[in-house]
Amino acid sequence: MESCLHGVVVVSLGLWVFPSSCSDFSVSPDPLPHLPAPRRSPLAAAAAAAAAAAAHGSHPAAGTHPSVWCWVQFLCRNESRRAADWELGRGDEGGMQQLQPKQMHWVRADSSDFGGDRPAPRSGHTAVSIGKSKVVVFGGFADKRFLSDVSVYDVENKLWYTPECTINGSDGQAGPSPRAFHVAVVIDCNMFIFGGRSGGKRLGDFWMLDTDLWQWSEMTGFGDLPSPREFAAASAIGNRKIVMYGGWDGKKWLSDVYIMDTMSLEWTELAVTGSVPPPRCGHSATMIEKRLLIFGGRGGAGLIMGDLWALKGVTEEDNETPGWTQLKLPGQSPSPRCGHSVTSGGPYLLLFGGHGTGGWLSRYDVYYNECIILDRVSVQWKRLPTSNEPPPPRAYHSMTSIGSQFLLFGGFDGKNTFGDLWWLVPEDDPIAKRGLAPNIDSNSRPSTTTGDAQQPNLKESQAVVSPIIELAKRLGIPLSEEVSISSVDEMDDKELVELSSRLAGQSLPASDQVASIQVLRDHWKSSPASSLQLQELGPLLRDYQRLILRRYSGNQSAAFHEMEALRFFHLKSASQLRMDDIPILLREYGRLLST
Repeated sequence: MESCLHGVVVVSLGLWVFPSSCSDFSVSPDPLPHLPAPRRSPLAAAAAAAAAAAAHGSHPAAGTHPSVWCWVQFLCRNESRRAADWELGRGDEGGMQQLQPKQMHWVRADSSDFGGDRPAPRSGHTAVSIGKSKVVVFGGFADKRFLSDVSVYDVENKLWYTPECTINGSDGQAGPSPRAFHVAVVIDCNMFIFGGRSGGKRLGDFWMLDTDLWQWSEMTGFGDLPSPREFAAASAIGNRKIVMYGGWDGKKWLSDVYIMDTMSLEWTELAVTGSVPPPRCGHSATMIEKRLLIFGGRGGAGLIMGDLWALKGVTEEDNETPGWTQLKLPGQSPSPRCGHSVTSGGPYLLLFGGHGTGGWLSRYDVYYNECIILDRVSVQWKRLPTSNEPPPPRAYHSMTSIGSQFLLFGGFDGKNTFGDLWWLVPEDDPIAKRGLAPNIDSNSRPSTTTGDAQQPNLKESQAVVSPIIELAKRLGIPLSEEVSISSVDEMDDKELVELSSRLAGQSLPASDQVASIQVLRDHWKSSPASSLQLQELGPLLRDYQRLILRRYSGNQSAAFHEMEALRFFHLKSASQLRMDDIPILLREYGRLLST
């Protein structure tokens, strides 16, 4: 069948969204072109008619094939199966039970929500979730400057910090050049970024940030290399590949599709047959199971679009010829816009904000602050009911999902760059109860750059940070993992004692074990990485972490600014070490023993 709605209604979802903008383009007063509805096969049309009859409890129309009628009845009885398997051209004829979205509450974040140094105001940045432990903000644009800083929100400890990122093969701090309107995609613990804009230059470089080590690596790809661009959109395909669509290269809007294999570093341009979406930038891209969904964006002559397209054939197991299908869904669809965000939330895709145009004879810019959802069960657009005063309208912001909560940061409204943080939470969330109190800041509109992110007013209890927490912040350690590391005494580390006795050639009494452990440490200090055995890595890593804790936990006045980067303090086990990490671990271990 020709429809791609199978990709819309699946249960599971992998989604990363990137704020983007085309604000430097002129706006055309031309009306939106009429785009044709998706074609249907005869079987799809018959099944749709049968589904409508089943929904109203009536019998099938004359001529309906029995197999079609039985199939539709089965789908109507089993909504979850329908959500995974239904491939009809439209989702509104089936009469399925529709889930109503729960009311959500907007609450502006304040100093009680976070500790540490929040990111400065910006727009055109990216913010991605690394598992359930942290949110990583990178780059952006503010005060006529392009940014290259990394800010991290530790979810468990409710703390913002700035990791000291290094570059692979260098001991100094380095990484991608300052940029905005790039794309960022997460696979496992790695954040990949491509392209963007820095000054008047469009970028085409590809970088990876290992968020376990806080180490940047520039990835030199081969194959069908994409041209430098900004305002593209991308999403992860499983745990290995990235798909990227569209953008602006400084001369033209793009409609090409590229797939990057992050293991082989090969770029492949996807050959798509049939009709294709108009070229665009500033759109959103969402990978849902085997389909890539794109919405909105800005295209030729500055035209802002509000169309929804699905691309099939992007996964190897799909075994389908790559092709686009335009989707026209029922309900309260979003108005045309660019620079919006789309974030997953259970059975919904949440669309927020964006930039559009209004007026007839004379056009003017419009910025949005409404919440619209794409219900993946009923397959239709809906308005999300919200309470409290919403954030000021904006575009080119970030919206990140943290469990059942959404975190909004930054953005731009044509005049002001925002640095505020907002929660969108369910009504039973504790934060929602706080939102019932008057919020004197929620209605304020800034005249220039805004946000309480620059100088947060911490409570006294938050301002007192332990040396270990301060150490972790300066090293770029995810604090939710750091606090779980315990300093076990050498004599209680059975593997360490066993290794030291083996090195001595005999079992030693307790009085001699301290000396033998020191001999083992000296052995590790002088040993090349190639001489280590696999069973030594666990005790070595634990002793490395033990030395760090002892060095800094008892020294309230430790000179943190003078210490070297200690890259492996946060690891939970030696299984997280890579082969090329072992020489670095030994060097850092030797320095710890020498001080």
